[in-house]
Amino acid sequence: MLSLWYLSFLISIVAFFVGIVKKSWHALLLSTLTFLPIAYYFIGANNAWRYVGFTMIILLTLTLLFWQINRKRHSRLYK
Repeated sequence: MLSLWYLSFLISIVAFFVGIVKKSWHALLLSTLTFLPIAYYFIGANNAWRYVGFTMIILLTLTLLFWQINRKRHSRLYK
């Protein structure tokens, strides 16, 4: 069971770095979705670890930002 958490965390980290390097909103969306179980686990904590759960909001914001930039770039190409 613990290996599923490790796998989810590893995929999230790798997808995050790939998304940042390639500026791919698809990879950042994968990172956000694979980080969801970890975020939900930590959001229930009663101490400072609770703030780890809010990392999901940062990932989602980056995903939407990259999606918006990608959409504007493609709309200029097709005009």
